[in-house]
Amino acid sequence: MTDAVEPMTAEDAVHAAAEAKAYKYLLEDARRLFAGPVNFLLSAPELQFLPPPDVPEIALAGRSNVGKSTLLNALTGRHGLARASTTPGRTQELNFFDVGEPRAFRLVDMPGYGYAEAPRDMVARWKRLIYDYLRGRAVLKRVLVLIDARHGLKTVDREIMTMLDKAAMSYQIVLTKGDKIKPTALAATLATVGEVAKTHVAAYPVVLATSAETGEGIAELRAAVMGAAR
Repeated sequence: MTDAVEPMTAEDAVHAAAEAKAYKYLLEDARRLFAGPVNFLLSAPELQFLPPPDVPEIALAGRSNVGKSTLLNALTGRHGLARASTTPGRTQELNFFDVGEPRAFRLVDMPGYGYAEAPRDMVARWKRLIYDYLRGRAVLKRVLVLIDARHGLKTVDREIMTMLDKAAMSYQIVLTKGDKIKPTALAATLATVGEVAKTHVAAYPVVLATSAETGEGIAELRAAVMGAAR
């Protein structure tokens, strides 16, 4: 026998309506922000080349073939802002982008992880750069951990999540390439990844599904980014 669902009170209904209205405004504010200036600032191959920590930063991390650059272009509405390559692992530096005028925050495109064919010393350098940045950047507000919806969480993704937990760094899981699988499969992956996220102390509880090609979930991702940067 299942527990009966209590009916929504008038107070609950008013609260829910207010939350829905506030979220609608957040979506519009985020759309306007990303419709404004978004400019490449610099690439940092080492921590000494980082820009001054004077605005909030939101970083994008993911496996080398997860579609990170393509999603960043969709997020900002710029086709050529981030270099999308057919060769996984092309991004080898921290790439910084200023958002808004006056500048509201920065987006940080991080080197992809888990690319097995890269030289071992290069992989070690990438990992050191990523880990040192994530652990030591005070203005970093959230990391978006990108997961290919077709494949779900891999061992290397779980390692990054555990590392972020230990660093007490807030992160949110974002599924990419949601258009590449059937809606039922996407819903199942969302549920599975969401359950895993609940077991990680630093993971934001809401998992987003996106498609850079169809635009699905991009408005919600923009709102999540802007909300995290505030």
